[in-house]
Amino acid sequence: MNFPIEIPPFFLQKALGLQVKPEDISEDFIRGSGKGGQKINKTSSCVLLRHQPTGIEVRCQKHREQSNNRLSAYKLLILKIEEKIKGVRSDRAHEIHKLRKQKRKRSKRAKEKILAAKHHHSEIKQNRGEVKNF
Repeated sequence: MNFPIEIPPFFLQKALGLQVKPEDISEDFIRGSGKGGQKINKTSSCVLLRHQPTGIEVRCQKHREQSNNRLSAYKLLILKIEEKIKGVRSDRAHEIHKLRKQKRKRSKRAKEKILAAKHHHSEIKQNRGEVKNF
């Protein structure tokens, strides 16, 4: 597989596994949008990639250079194709599930901490003596 740019080995292996062919991908270089002023308005540094078999479109303008945007767009396209084909079994879905699970644990721990603090405060209140009026 000869992609038009040099893709890191990790993403190249994913592309091979998903049978993504370079001839199935069309790329366009368009003008970006948003802040940036004259630089954005004059140069076509935004990259638009389309994968014809799946219909997935990726647009990238993270960087100022077209070459860096092109590399980022190819990486993102490969990840999106993997997510569409593999669904729940994709690496990205696995990472999202892992993060959600960690956050659930954190909230559980936070609840336990709050309950412990409440219990401690109630013990302090119980140990207070009665106030006697003279």
